[in-house]
Amino acid sequence: GYEITDDESQADAVVINTCCFIHDAKKESIETLLEYAAMKNEGRLKYIIAAGCLAQRYKDEILKEIPETDAVIGTNACGEIADVLKSLENKKDREIRRLFTDEEGLKQPGKNRIRSGIGHYSYLKIAEGCDKRCTYCVIPSIRGTYRSFPKEDLIEEARMLADNGVNELILVAQETSLYGTDIYGHKAIGELIDELCAIDGIEWIRLMYCYPEEIGDELIDTFKRQPKLCRYIDMPIQHISDDILKRMGRRTNGKQIRNIIKRLRKELPDIVIRTSLITGFPGETEEDHQELLDFIRDTKLDRVGVFTYSREENTPAAKMKDQIKAPVKKKRRKELMLAQQEVVFSRNRDLAGSKLMVMIDGMLGDDERPLDAEYQYVYVGRSYMDAPDIDGSVFVESNRMLMSGTLTEVTVRGYNGYDLIGYDNTDF
Repeated sequence: GYEITDDESQADAVVINTCCFIHDAKKESIETLLEYAAMKNEGRLKYIIAAGCLAQRYKDEILKEIPETDAVIGTNACGEIADVLKSLENKKDREIRRLFTDEEGLKQPGKNRIRSGIGHYSYLKIAEGCDKRCTYCVIPSIRGTYRSFPKEDLIEEARMLADNGVNELILVAQETSLYGTDIYGHKAIGELIDELCAIDGIEWIRLMYCYPEEIGDELIDTFKRQPKLCRYIDMPIQHISDDILKRMGRRTNGKQIRNIIKRLRKELPDIVIRTSLITGFPGETEEDHQELLDFIRDTKLDRVGVFTYSREENTPAAKMKDQIKAPVKKKRRKELMLAQQEVVFSRNRDLAGSKLMVMIDGMLGDDERPLDAEYQYVYVGRSYMDAPDIDGSVFVESNRMLMSGTLTEVTVRGYNGYDLIGYDNTDF
């Protein structure tokens, strides 16, 4: 009974999906709540509903500190939004909706999913929660234990997405590599990917958040067998020092991490490996930092994101001694990112003259075109090596009109920082 709009000036109610994984995400969520609270005080808005992780974790604080918030719902209560609005409209007392307490309440959107963005790629969440309990992480206390969505529900949702023009699926969870272990008794990520690849209209499938210790024969064989599965894997390792990995509560050591990287590259020579690292973890010495720097330079991973350690309350790491000062964390992050920048720029130089299939994401306007562009149109897209929003882009020059979601072969002629530049081969 409610109409959804992406124009906030037309909205009577807003639902703010919050995050509290690290300090910066928490800060952004609070600032967004305050922004809409000001709109409500100006009479431009009737209701504010806070949802997601910050709402789950700090429900009482939100209602106390931001009283303009009309309702707070937890991570598993998105399906209750309409009921919340009806209660508010009926002028019932503000109620805090049931938060994350009943794990049996996990539901998959299936055919009822409403996408907030319209495009040719979409995220498909295959599981919820995590059992790893790394010492720095709040996710298990907010999201609960690991629970996989049934395959039939995921296939139904994927078909709905494909019917609505999606041709790239990005599989996500707190950990995708364990998919199925709780409901099928074994890792079923390969079986799921096989069924998703059989869906008409799906061209690319991208796999995110695979923990290194869970990558085995089945998943590697799936990469070999399925051409629709991009040779791209996001494998968070967080560090390489054995001492820091142990303090983090991780389940791998440096040797095991290096071995899985070697195996992936041997079995899948064109694989692109993305990872995330945490610098400035409590007790990290200069020697630990140098080991991580050497690892970046020697291993030459394709994509690396580096985060400074965020001290989150009620985590074991927050109580550890030898907390690292902020300036030191920032300095170390800068050094790590500069080392990775050299790796990426060198790889981009080596790609000159190569041919890549590129997924077109959009077209640049006249004011955005590079000055040296020789063709009528310039598009922005991605190769199999690039996940949307977190990796680089491929800028494609062409003399023909290309729709978003089109796959076209591109010859790389150069690069600009993290981005590649090329031309559409069909023009020749």
